[in-house]
Amino acid sequence: MTLLDVRNLTVELPTAAGWIRPVNDISLQLAPAESLGLVGESGSGKTMLALALMGLLPPGARVSGTAVLERGESNARNLAQMNEKEWRSVRGREIAMIFQEPMTSLNPVMRIGAQIEEAISTHEPALSKSQLRSRILDALRQASVPEPETRAEQFPHQLSGGLRQRAMISMAIAARPNLLIADEPTTALDVTVQKQILELLDRLRRELKLGLLFITHDLGVVAQVADRIAVMYAGRIVEQGPVAEVLRAPRHPYTQGLLAASPSLEKRKLRPIPGTVPQLTALPPGCAFEPRCGLRRAECTARVPELRKATESHAARCVLV
Repeated sequence: MTLLDVRNLTVELPTAAGWIRPVNDISLQLAPAESLGLVGESGSGKTMLALALMGLLPPGARVSGTAVLERGESNARNLAQMNEKEWRSVRGREIAMIFQEPMTSLNPVMRIGAQIEEAISTHEPALSKSQLRSRILDALRQASVPEPETRAEQFPHQLSGGLRQRAMISMAIAARPNLLIADEPTTALDVTVQKQILELLDRLRRELKLGLLFITHDLGVVAQVADRIAVMYAGRIVEQGPVAEVLRAPRHPYTQGLLAASPSLEKRKLRPIPGTVPQLTALPPGCAFEPRCGLRRAECTARVPELRKATESHAARCVLV
């Protein structure tokens, strides 16, 4: 069964230099209780894809393609075609998002419990005060927040960074969504707390049968939490497949470059990828990675390569595959 089926999703944004495509012809699938890691440098389009799936794109954005969210037998929604009224019934209830920086995402003048209550009562207004209180504490306990009764009465500034992120996770799961999007949820956390948050998300995914779309630039994090991986570059997916297979034998030069530039326990020199991500207003005519690629061929400049199958479950957008 597929929970989320994205086909040829494209997002266009107006700029002074013309229309750009931060999300360009993206196709991916996600099953219930499955975790998909979305990886790439800053500016590759990861967060913009998440905002498209949450209906939070900036004004003036144009969306084409489909993003079908399954809601049971013979019941599905195309997220790419919904209006704001329809989004209000879906956002938080069927799809929830954990944002990158909890201190700017949480309301600084509202108690944690009140913010979780708002996330629940928006979709279930008929719940009584006692039922709401029970759901708030349940959400905090599920997110492994210690002393939930005390934490519910506190303000965000009274919590540590790790507890603020757990409070954000509590808000995200409080209305019992089917799909959870985590946008770099371990940024600015120390290594110990980062590990705890990753283990928490993995446990919630399995226990609540959540589809988890995990966005990060850290391949080490993906290896811990993801079943499959999709690598993005300049708005396109350039490689995808089972996480162990992709990390063990990457087929796209960009993925190979990311691995070579990632720290490991082995004593070896890190090799940065030369150059920078191209501006979306000045993409090369063929493969967007071609100007930075040490394996480029003449045909790389002719047209954008198709995703080619390396194995039955592993594909890369490269002429060398």
